[in-house]
Amino acid sequence: MSDEFDAVVEEMRARASPTDDERAQLQRVADAVMADAEAAIADLPVAAEVVQVGSTARGTWTAGDRDVDVFVCFPPSLDREALEEYGLTVGHEVLPDGREEYAEHPYVVGEREGYAVDLVPCYAVEDATEIQSAVDRTPFHTRYLQERLDDDGAGEVRVAKQFLKGIGVYGSDLRTCGFSGYLTELLVLEYGGFRAFVEAVADWYPPVRLDPEDHGSETFDDPLVVIDPTDPERNVAAVLSATNVARLQHYARDLLAEPRASLFTEDDPEPFAAPDIEAAVSQRETTPMALRFVAPDVVDDQLWPQLRKSLDGLCSELDRLGFEVLRSAAFVEDGSGDDGGRAVDSARATAGGDSGSPAQRDAVLLLEFAVAERPAVERHEGPPVHVREHASGFFEKYDDDPEVAGPFIDGDRYVVERPRAITTAAGFLSSDAVFDVGLGPRIESALEDGYEVLVGTEITALADGFGVDLADYFEPKP
Repeated sequence: MSDEFDAVVEEMRARASPTDDERAQLQRVADAVMADAEAAIADLPVAAEVVQVGSTARGTWTAGDRDVDVFVCFPPSLDREALEEYGLTVGHEVLPDGREEYAEHPYVVGEREGYAVDLVPCYAVEDATEIQSAVDRTPFHTRYLQERLDDDGAGEVRVAKQFLKGIGVYGSDLRTCGFSGYLTELLVLEYGGFRAFVEAVADWYPPVRLDPEDHGSETFDDPLVVIDPTDPERNVAAVLSATNVARLQHYARDLLAEPRASLFTEDDPEPFAAPDIEAAVSQRETTPMALRFVAPDVVDDQLWPQLRKSLDGLCSELDRLGFEVLRSAAFVEDGSGDDGGRAVDSARATAGGDSGSPAQRDAVLLLEFAVAERPAVERHEGPPVHVREHASGFFEKYDDDPEVAGPFIDGDRYVVERPRAITTAAGFLSSDAVFDVGLGPRIESALEDGYEVLVGTEITALADGFGVDLADYFEPKP
């Protein structure tokens, strides 16, 4: 197995490593962007340093990546308003066709010769513990790893990144909740290479805590804790979901048991067409229901947490009402005209979870019910008869109500059987009761503008736009 594993890793190292021409071309573009930024700074009433950051600066980017990250580091004495103003001035000067995006503060993204460029202002603080903005840490991350990763180490990192991409857990955006590039680099550095990393992961027993610089100060309630070597108050893995930790463990064991190149390539399933969806619904004998609406025009890092919150709110309330939710998921069109974005899947077993904002795209909240219809009446228990005051109040409330059966005594309690307000999950989803659950505020506004409820085989209408998502949903894998 060792020879097999090593052969696969060598193949992946070659595939993931940029060619000399790729490196030279990317660096030429990065140098040009930095030179233009320095020229733009010369016209400002304040000095600033321009630095290249991220994986391209550290040499850990994988072949085919076309991202250039450039930071403009302003003096810490500059107030936030001026930082934002000057940062945007430089950004628009360097990227005249760029657009503004917003993290903790606005920055400019654009394109230069086919490369995606982020031009971000930050504060040039002396120590990462003195940050005034979250992005202030990034130059420290770059310097820390540049000092510790040689060419061989960078190659091991690229293999790790390719593996994480292949199994679908790479990316710290709030849609993916996966492994960031910086986290991946720290893990490979901590364990001493890709193989050692995979072997360690296979035996992880969360919560796992790693502290590269032995800061030993902060505690975090996360499945994986990697204390930032440049900032002891930060867990680098804070955004990582428990699902993605478990997914990595599964595929780490799979790779060790059967080394193969296919695990390093993410492969979308064939999209489900309407007949595929209809067959799946028929076979499962459940009742899927979907709310389809126009997604709010916000970046994905704002959209996906609100989708998850809304889905959780709906599932919790419907479960409380006796409609048994088997599983649920949220889908969003990617806005490119291709078939569907990727889903975030929230498994709920009955026996026992890119930024960019296209002007308009559909979103779907899918809930699959094991029980979608309830009887016309529901049991409502009162207090024990011996609790005189409360029991008497309960009895008097229902004694003359012609719509209830009872009150009668069952055991030591008064009980009534009263009409159920909502007898079907579809009725709930089509009613204003939807707005009484804990929806994300932007999702609530989008639903108030109108939404469509699809029930049962009506979800075949989602094949156009969400076929890949539905294939993933009905044929799930680890």
